[in-house]
Amino acid sequence: MIALADNLPLVRLPDSRAVRFERDWIERAVAEAAEGAGYSRWWLAPHVAESVTNYLEREYEENVIASQCLHTLVSSVLQVIGYPEVARSFRMPEPPLRISLASLAERAGDGFELAFFRQLDDTLQRVLKGNTSRLELCDLTECVKRLRAARSWRKDCAALRNEIVAHVRGQAARLRKRRALDLELT
Repeated sequence: MIALADNLPLVRLPDSRAVRFERDWIERAVAEAAEGAGYSRWWLAPHVAESVTNYLEREYEENVIASQCLHTLVSSVLQVIGYPEVARSFRMPEPPLRISLASLAERAGDGFELAFFRQLDDTLQRVLKGNTSRLELCDLTECVKRLRAARSWRKDCAALRNEIVAHVRGQAARLRKRRALDLELT
């Protein structure tokens, strides 16, 4: 038997990909379902996600759970606590897509900012072609230091960081015109 991180199963998506289970993913989906059912900023969303997470950690014995089974599990929890209207609104979203900016910078090479921005734009265009509704761009600080070939943070690093943030915001605004996209940059 393979020991999985945090003793949580992988989630098998309809396209046969297996992704890591993330509590925040479920919490956001439950909050969206509650919003759709008329509950703004529903205070129970974190508790429902925690309940599902605890069940998967402690009781679920398989290494993989099908996304449809996970959907049924979350819906069941919502029904048991007396919110069938939220259960009816609940949809299993695509998992968040996480992209490491540091990895893009590494592929571009030290000091090759133009190549980095080209790769970033290509990556954002690929995201648009997919179905994900949440994109997480991470490792910004490491990305900037790699592009500047800096071991520690310098003034010119701050300027490049601001340029990357402005570029991502501009691209995100363009992408959002085509469809809804929740973006996080860290």
